[in-house]
Amino acid sequence: MLQLRDIRKQYKTAALVQNALDGVTLNLRDREFVAILGPSGSGKTTLLNVIGGLDRYDSGDLIINGVSTKKYRDRDWDTYRNHSIGFVFQSYNLIPHQTVLANVELALTISGMSAAGRRKLAKEALAKVGLAEQVHKRPSQLSGGQMQRVAIARALVNNPDILLADEPTGALDSETSIQVMELLKEVAQDRLVVMVTHNPELAEQYATRIVRIKDGKVTDDTDPYDPMTDPEAVARMQQKRRRKKRKKQASMSFLTALLLSFNNLLTKKARTLLVAIAGSIGIIGIALIQSLSNGVNDYIDSIEENTVLQYPITMSGTGVNMAAYMEAFADLQEKEKAESDAVTVNQIMRKFTSGLTKNDLKSAAAYLRYESDIMDYAKAMEYSYAIEPQIYSVYEGKLRRIHPDESIDNTGMSVSSLGSFGMTAMFMLPENKVLYEDSYELKSGKWPEDKNELVLVLGSDGTITDIAAYALGLRPSKEFDELMQALIYGKAVPEVGDMGEYTYEE
Repeated sequence: MLQLRDIRKQYKTAALVQNALDGVTLNLRDREFVAILGPSGSGKTTLLNVIGGLDRYDSGDLIINGVSTKKYRDRDWDTYRNHSIGFVFQSYNLIPHQTVLANVELALTISGMSAAGRRKLAKEALAKVGLAEQVHKRPSQLSGGQMQRVAIARALVNNPDILLADEPTGALDSETSIQVMELLKEVAQDRLVVMVTHNPELAEQYATRIVRIKDGKVTDDTDPYDPMTDPEAVARMQQKRRRKKRKKQASMSFLTALLLSFNNLLTKKARTLLVAIAGSIGIIGIALIQSLSNGVNDYIDSIEENTVLQYPITMSGTGVNMAAYMEAFADLQEKEKAESDAVTVNQIMRKFTSGLTKNDLKSAAAYLRYESDIMDYAKAMEYSYAIEPQIYSVYEGKLRRIHPDESIDNTGMSVSSLGSFGMTAMFMLPENKVLYEDSYELKSGKWPEDKNELVLVLGSDGTITDIAAYALGLRPSKEFDELMQALIYGKAVPEVGDMGEYTYEE
């Protein structure tokens, strides 16, 4: 039993408010053929959609077998439409590329039924409407009346309690309309059929009840019904409520969905091919852009890494107070003569040395490594010490220090004063091997692993300087002594000649 109590529905567009249904109250029997008549815009289709759960009412109540739908959720409405309602539309709404049988089966796909079960019920529904021989045809191969019969079979295949028909004969000729109406009249013998139509003649001839509606209100009802005066109807409703089982939720198996999708693709081969090509081009384009982006990012990272390797961020043990330096330079500028006739001393050296500060590198390193997050962005942290490796070699039967070379001490000059002349520099290797293993090619031997091991870095052309050759003891120390004497004291430059080549082992 279906009951509508004071149903109201409005459509709002900006400031315009249109009342589609204005307090509609109807009680519909379980088995009857109800025709709803009215002019265009009177609310007939809206009323049909509210009964079918396609539109939600604003106020009032729709009661199904004594159960209110006020608290229905979307899932409840889906179950109601799937199991209790069958729809027949004026434009048929058949899928053109599917066969007649597949169109009727489609109504069962979300019911969780097996393929064999769907096919059996679809064939039975088509046989009832007289289309048992047309199951393999497509909708375009049928007449208008036959297509409407297919739509009716699709609406009945789920065995719904209510069949809703919206202008089912609107696109048919008179003879075909009579055939469809006869079929609906037969269907109404064991279920509720609600039909919206503009044809009062057909309604009066076939419908058992005519409801006229105008401006969203019921103006006439040829056979009103009060369920409270029908004890049998109340008993049937109570019996249905007692025996009511929870209907299965609308669902579709993954395999069914996959098969439907595959069949749909096969029916539109050209479009599927074009979409596949366009999609492939899009995917390839995105992949190329992503690859280019990654390549550029990697290149930028390598440039940044090489730059940092050559110009690392350094922190020295001795800091400089620039304010003290500026003050010392300011004292060098010309000042007014002091009043005293005595000579005063401008203490520039004291001011320069007072600008030097001692940094606590141990505490700074501990903070940077263990307390700050700088190591998340830094490649490595290295420690360098003011220690010169002492390298000795036996020359003419005597032990001689060749690094720092003793000949430099003999000139009376310090090693630091000759640093600008290209003396060999000694550095501690980074703790992160990636910083040097990827930047240099190891020609021979292995990378140093202990503190008493050295690696010789060649130039990009594979050469070393003559100073490095002397420091490594590859050349006689006497030559270096003579070269230093010529450099410092202007003595005659010795004939050294071609120094030749050395093997990696040497």
